[in-house]
Amino acid sequence: MDKKLISILTCPKTDKPLKLHSSGNALVCTDEDIAYPIVDGIPHLTTDAAITISKIPQHENSIKKNKGK
Repeated sequence: MDKKLISILTCPKTDKPLKLHSSGNALVCTDEDIAYPIVDGIPHLTTDAAITISKIPQHENSIKKNKGK
């Protein structure tokens, strides 16, 4: 994702800045244990799409399985 874009995005729940997770597959809220998945390069910034940071590996596995279909 574009660093400039990330710098203007905020968490929909807390309005705090987001940062790119080390995996590159999620944006993480800097204030809470919340992550927003990035699917096909598009961040899903809704509270319904939010996952806990610990679930990012499960989300990544789900993406890999769906791409194989």
